[in-house]
Amino acid sequence: MGISIRTNVSSLNAQRNLSMTQTNLDNSLSKLSSGYRITKAGDDAAGLAISEKLRAQINGLNQAARNANDGISMIQTAEGALNEVHTMLQRMRELAVQASNDTLSTSDRSAVNSEVQQLKTEINGISARTTFNTKQLLTGSLVTQQNTGTSTALTGSQLNTTGGNATIANIDVAGAKSGETYTFTAGATAGDVVLTRSSDSVAQTISASTIAASGSSTLDFSQLGVKITLSSDAGGKTAAGIATDLDTQTVTTSAGSGSANFQIGANASEFINVAFSRIDISSSGMSSLNTAVNSFNTTQSVANAQALITAVDSSIDTVSNQRATYGAYQNRLDHTIANLNATSENLSASESRIRDVNVAEETAKMTRMNVLMQAGVSVLSQANQLPQLALKLLG
Repeated sequence: MGISIRTNVSSLNAQRNLSMTQTNLDNSLSKLSSGYRITKAGDDAAGLAISEKLRAQINGLNQAARNANDGISMIQTAEGALNEVHTMLQRMRELAVQASNDTLSTSDRSAVNSEVQQLKTEINGISARTTFNTKQLLTGSLVTQQNTGTSTALTGSQLNTTGGNATIANIDVAGAKSGETYTFTAGATAGDVVLTRSSDSVAQTISASTIAASGSSTLDFSQLGVKITLSSDAGGKTAAGIATDLDTQTVTTSAGSGSANFQIGANASEFINVAFSRIDISSSGMSSLNTAVNSFNTTQSVANAQALITAVDSSIDTVSNQRATYGAYQNRLDHTIANLNATSENLSASESRIRDVNVAEETAKMTRMNVLMQAGVSVLSQANQLPQLALKLLG
């Protein structure tokens, strides 16, 4: 190649290599300073897409664990209130046993009745005042109920088109999400019934059973929290007939009287439904106590006192069952949290392998780029001196 002054090819080559080295050094510095192997999509497009999905799952799992912990706190609030209700019921029973003894005078029983009536009032007061984040827990206001105004499948509806005659005896949506529409469709197999939730298209298929003459059967869509009980007349009802007659029927839900949905997973539909039943003197499980307390308030007789003992025993069982249910949910949520944390940890490790920088490897690269930068600058300086050699030919 001839000697040229106008175009210094050696310098251009040194500049190009130095520019590439500078870019690689900048990348290494960016990765080491951020701690990430992928700082922009160009570093690893496929890896970025995968890691972002993993990040979404990890963030969802961590939030679900917090949700579950909040759920435990909510349940413990209700259970703590019922603990005090239990204490008052025990005292009420003690007073009823005392009033059943004929050593007491009329005025003595009247004094006993005064405390019984105060305990009754306070049980109702605790029911009304027990709240968590403004939500009343013991009044039954959380339970999902059926919206009969927009549902086509209603209690008392007849299913008489094919395969015999049947009546919808009951529809239980206490375990379902509120504000949803659930649609029945006939399955591909004769006798199969499919129930689909409108908001997320989650569906469950179950096989209906032929109902014997004057019998009944319950279709339990446990994954969706919907149960429908059917009863037949003297002719019975076939499974295929049930599926056909329920086809296109809908059940809509609204917030009503006793459950809460706890989102305990990173994805849609990963929730559990916890029922917070109404617990007060007038609730269904304690109505006999209400009657007995009122009777004892009217006449403080031995007979009424003994009836009060029986009624209190029944109410203690009701409260015990509800507390046991809360305890079971708490234990379940404890295991849920442990599983969520373990899953989040494993996904975080996987995401780290994709996205985090290997400091040892990247440090070695940076050291190499530093050496190349110094060499490149030195070579460029030498290349820039080459045209001056041509001047010597001019004498």
